Parts: sequence; structure tokens; C-alpha cells
Amino acid sequence: MTDSGTMRPGLPRLSFFCELRPEPLARLFADARVPLLLAELEATVTLGLMDLSDERAAVVRMLNERGIPLNAWILLSEEGGYWCHSGNGGEVCARYDEFRAWTERHGLRWERVGIDIEPSIHDVRDARANPWTLLTRGVPRLFARIDEARATYEGLVASIRADGYPVDAYVFPFIHHERRAGTAALQRLTGMLDVAVDREVCMLYTSFVRPYGPGLLDLYAEHFPAVAIGVTGGGVEEGLRPPPSLSWDEFARDLRIARRHTDDLHVFSLEGCVDRGWLARLTTFDWNVHEPVPEFRARAEVLAGRLELALRVLERPGLAAAAAGLGAGLLAWGGWRAVKGIGNRE
Repeated sequence: MTDSGTMRPGLPRLSFFCELRPEPLARLFADARVPLLLAELEATVTLGLMDLSDERAAVVRMLNERGIPLNAWILLSEEGGYWCHSGNGGEVCARYDEFRAWTERHGLRWERVGIDIEPSIHDVRDARANPWTLLTRGVPRLFARIDEARATYEGLVASIRADGYPVDAYVFPFIHHERRAGTAALQRLTGMLDVAVDREVCMLYTSFVRPYGPGLLDLYAEHFPAVAIGVTGGGVEEGLRPPPSLSWDEFARDLRIARRHTDDLHVFSLEGCVDRGWLARLTTFDWNVHEPVPEFRARAEVLAGRLELALRVLERPGLAAAAAGLGAGLLAWGGWRAVKGIGNRE
């Protein structure tokens, strides 16, 4: 491993997520301009390991030879849930062992290893197809224990560190509220565990939450050491119905907002930036343009406080169920009174 922590004076460190299967990955880097532009930007590539193939290893070796810093982004098969969550820690540990053997076999070099802490891809797809699945699956999970799952991931982090790699976790911003509220309800509901690592990269993709994204980005970026912005295109899309990608103006806005809070910036994705000609534009990007505080920032702070209150309620699932039952009863009683009143007037 080499030291990639040095930052060019006055400029942030840039990293690009890349999530491609072997053939499109090879095509992406067959363009000689891509490694040259990455070198000019002194950027890192965080490579999604969707497979551990010889073809992928060949691309990694080429980038190693070009001196492009690489982070290993551990992924499972889609059948295994794809991302890292409370229900698949054993599979993730096994995948890391496979990654280590693959790395040694091909003589590959990595800067860091990252785990992507998100719900199961099956939950995400099912929820988008039928939001009621969130309720039917979520209520039993409120009573689940996650101590063993967290211990599994803590053991994985220790193993990765023992191999000489710093460990990253790619996380959603809501874990910040779990910590502030002192709860674990959201972790039980979603499977997104709070695991101690060397660096957290908070995924703040404004393309998913228009028009509120800039305010949320500005709010949460101050609480994490590194921030990921996007989406510029690419990623796993089958069954997920992604929203439109960022425009250049939105992308430039998000870069400048995030830079207010951190010099460690990550972009999803490299392939989206290359396809749209943005990698070259970043070489002359003006980081000094003033970006005003987004209008939604104040409202986002209010909503964040309400989320923490909700988490404290959900932390006591028996109380939450009783409150839900009482609320349903009051609604039913109110409806009955309204119907009765109409009948009396008639």
C-alpha cells in the first residue's frame, strides 16, 4: 500500500466510486484519457468488487502500474443482499477472505478496504414495488437483537486492519441521529449497523431527494469526516428505478457545499462523470465560487429533531405499538362520531 493522504494545496481530495461489471469496466479504462485525467486530479478510485474475476484483476493491475490509488469496495452477489447489513455478516466475512486470496493471487495493491452499510437490496426493491412491505417487515424487526451481528462486523474490521488496510464504511446520514438519540431502532429496522471504522464516508446523494437535497447535504456534511455526492449516473439500477442523474450545475453546487465542511470528497460515480465529459471539466473547476446556504437547511434541522424523537419512541417497541393502537382507536372513534353526527342531523 502507498500513502495517498497528501492533498494538493488549496484543493480537496477526490475519490470516485466505480461500480461496473468486467466488460464495461475494461471499456472505461481502455480510454487512455481516463487514467491520465485521474492522475492529473490526483484522484482515488473506489472500485466496487461485484466479482473477483481475472478480467477485473487485469484492470486493477493496470491502474496499479499507472500509480492510480485504489480502494477495495466489498460487495456480495445480489442473491446475498449485495450490500452489508445485519443479516449477512457471515457472508461478508467470507467474501473478504475471497478478496484477500484473489488480491494475493494477482499481486494487487489497495489503499483501503470499504464496507457499504445499506439495507438488503431485496428490501429496497420490494419497498419500491410495495411500500407496505416496510410495515410488515419492520414491526417484527423492532424486537430483534443485533448484538451478534455487530460483533461479526467488528471482527471483520479487526481482520482487515490486521492485514494492513484502513477500513472505510459508506453510510447513510441517519446513523448520526441514532448516536445522538442513543438508540438502535433504526439499525434494527433497516439492518444498517453502527460499526466503528477508520473513516466514515456519508452518502449524501441529492439526486434522490430533490428539491430538498442541498439543504440535507449542508446539514449532514458537517457531521462526517468524508462526504459522497451524486448521482452522476451509473450504479445498480435493475428494479430500483433511479431518479434522473445530477445536471452539471447541480453537481458543481454539491461539490462546493460539501467542500465547506470537508476536504475529503467522494463522487458517485466515475463512469457517470466520464460518460458526460465531467472528469476533464473537474481539472479546471473553480472551487472558490460562493455557494449560498440552501433554503431547505433550516427546515432540515427541524425534521432532524423530529426524527430523533421518533427514534426514541421506536426504541421502546411495546410503547410504540400501544401508541399506534391508541391512535388507530382514536381515529376510529372520531370517524364513528362523525358518522353518528351526520346521521343525527339527517
